[in-house]
Amino acid sequence: MTKLYQKLIKSCPSEAEVKKGVKKAVTSVTETPDKHLLMSLLNLIDLTSLNTADNKSHIIHFTGKVNSFSGRFTNIPNVAAICVFPNFVSVVKEKLTARNVKIASVAGSFPTSQTFRSLKVAECKMAVEAGADEIDIVIPVGAFLGNDFAAVADEIREIKGAIGNRLLKVIVESGLLGDFENIFRASMIAMDAGADFIKTSTGKTPVSATPETAFVMCHAISDFYSETGIKVGFKAAGGIVTPADAIKYYEIVKHCLGTEWLNNNLFRIGASRLANNILTEISGCPSDHF
Repeated sequence: MTKLYQKLIKSCPSEAEVKKGVKKAVTSVTETPDKHLLMSLLNLIDLTSLNTADNKSHIIHFTGKVNSFSGRFTNIPNVAAICVFPNFVSVVKEKLTARNVKIASVAGSFPTSQTFRSLKVAECKMAVEAGADEIDIVIPVGAFLGNDFAAVADEIREIKGAIGNRLLKVIVESGLLGDFENIFRASMIAMDAGADFIKTSTGKTPVSATPETAFVMCHAISDFYSETGIKVGFKAAGGIVTPADAIKYYEIVKHCLGTEWLNNNLFRIGASRLANNILTEISGCPSDHF
């Protein structure tokens, strides 16, 4: 591992610091959030369709909802991105007409990261060639838990090299890592290896995003930025359903990283049901637009 990694890994916050930090960050969360804040949250969402039963017609319909959003909700910003499996990227690329909405794809043997590295790299490259602006990959969790940190870093570097200037979001799968020290370590490895974003979870494990995990990861981003001047983004994903859930992560990012991170260039929320719940809160009427 690099000297930078060896230096930064020593600054992992303690469990007491994490709990205190989360409590302080979320004290301002209320039951009746400001509508402007809700609109900002909507514009942070990577709207996902990652289901075994997904097919071409479903993805066309899914993309159509994003395309029609601005016509129905003229004063509300659209979602940040559409996130699909690699085989549907070309479908979204062909049909997407909404402005300023990116195409993201999970790749690299999502969600397990359990196959040959050459196949992971090839899948990421193929997703980009099909039109993906952003790639979300999972670290090889088994290798990480086996303390083969060099293999984890090398794989991230190789994938980053293969996708060129496209955005790389690296999922640490925090719910499987066991403790805050491992989450912090995985975050540092990912950033040191070239991740543009670090992401909590796939949403496919029993434990996904938690406020504590977010605090640890944002703490790591802050330390990395202080040392390098490089701004790495943060993405919370997995089980974030209500506006109140999302606001907690918003406040943690603001507390740890400041207002510079409160935009979709540096902060995302991966979700499917959250967007409609935010629209319902804004309008006061049930929404099923997405």
